[in-house]
Amino acid sequence: MSNSQYETYETYGPAYADPVYGGFDAPPTDLHSVETLGYGDTYRPAYEVPTLPGLPRQGTPDDEPMPEPMPEPGTTGARAGARAASRTGSHRRSARRRKARYAERPDGSMRRLLPQALVVAFLAGGTTAFVAKDKAIELNIDGKARTLHTFADDVTELLAEEGVEIGAHDVVAPGPGTEITSGDEVAVHYARPVRLTLDGHRREVWTTARTVAGALRQLGVRQEGAYVSTSRSRRIGREGLALDVRTERTVTIMADGRARTVRTNAATVREAVEEAGITLRGQDTTSVPQGSFPRDGQTVTVLRITGGKEVREEVIPFQVRRTQDPTLFKGTEVVERAGEPGLRRVTYALRTVNGVKQKPRRVRSEVVREPRAQVVKVGTKPRPASVQGADHLDWQGLAACESGGRPDAVDPSGTYGGLYQFDTHTWQALGGTGRPQDAPAAEQTYRAKKLYVRRGASPWPHCGARLRG
Repeated sequence: MSNSQYETYETYGPAYADPVYGGFDAPPTDLHSVETLGYGDTYRPAYEVPTLPGLPRQGTPDDEPMPEPMPEPGTTGARAGARAASRTGSHRRSARRRKARYAERPDGSMRRLLPQALVVAFLAGGTTAFVAKDKAIELNIDGKARTLHTFADDVTELLAEEGVEIGAHDVVAPGPGTEITSGDEVAVHYARPVRLTLDGHRREVWTTARTVAGALRQLGVRQEGAYVSTSRSRRIGREGLALDVRTERTVTIMADGRARTVRTNAATVREAVEEAGITLRGQDTTSVPQGSFPRDGQTVTVLRITGGKEVREEVIPFQVRRTQDPTLFKGTEVVERAGEPGLRRVTYALRTVNGVKQKPRRVRSEVVREPRAQVVKVGTKPRPASVQGADHLDWQGLAACESGGRPDAVDPSGTYGGLYQFDTHTWQALGGTGRPQDAPAAEQTYRAKKLYVRRGASPWPHCGARLRG
């Protein structure tokens, strides 16, 4: 008996082809003349093929004894035994002859098995190549991992197959274009925009971290003692977020003759001063703007300020308007109307900083009286060259004696003035205007010569002798 799961039965007998009978070369001459073997009952298994005269039933190997035939009805035991032995011997001899004839033609079965073997081999080779190209890859997208099978050769092909788009700031590990093999892991980290204000400086940065704490670590921000405008465990979406971070700094506050150093993450200098336990009152201020950001290592001085107001009256100077007068000699100026100064009331703010008085600051001004301009006549008349009868005298010596040679000299009583100490009445009688001390030296000398022609040296009783040398 065969030990395989499925037994293979060989077909023996004349070669003829018939699909019903297993396929031989030619059918018998008369199918009706073929002897039919008897069966004990009418049931025949489906795998049995009908046998032809002189052939054993398929499925019964030649090297096994044929089953004993059933005795015919009405026969005795001896006759039945002899008939059964004769029939058994006849079957065995027929089987040996069929086996010998079949052994002479082995190529028929081989021709039927060869195409099937080729198909099986082709399918086996294709399956092996299919399995070799398939890769099991773990794809991690923003922390969500899954295992997939792919035929992609590198990271770029894998991401394209999965429809994963990569931005300029996104991170892929391993990088795009890297060859992948089964068992590899590909990670995609999407970048998020963060509008970061760090210690007062605002800028936009990108991070692949998915939480605020992770972003701060990735950006290298010192978190110990820092102020963060939102929870460190907050997740950052793809749209990003705005983040205000103030790291802890050392600030020294100088106030009232003492120095206080604090560790703070305050947003303003005023907050740092308050954290140092210092209260600002009234006009008190700091050496740097109170709203500015305190820097690490910065020293801030508190300025204690006291102050008040002071009102002062100030003189407003008058203007001088000059008009030409043809009756006056050139170089002569006569005040026609004296100017009058105005008056202004000014309010000043007074400050004392840490006990030191500061320069008053002008905060208000109002005019009490407007100034009145002074009007001056300016002579345009040509001056005469000389006065006949007086040009040869020593006028310089007389002037030195009377006034010390000063055109604007005035005696202690205020009555006489000029080089030659004219009184106002005499001066104006000689054609002068205004006061003699206001006239030019040349005009004063001219008027003195005219006076000498009229009265001689008598107007100068003490110094008149100097005219003669």
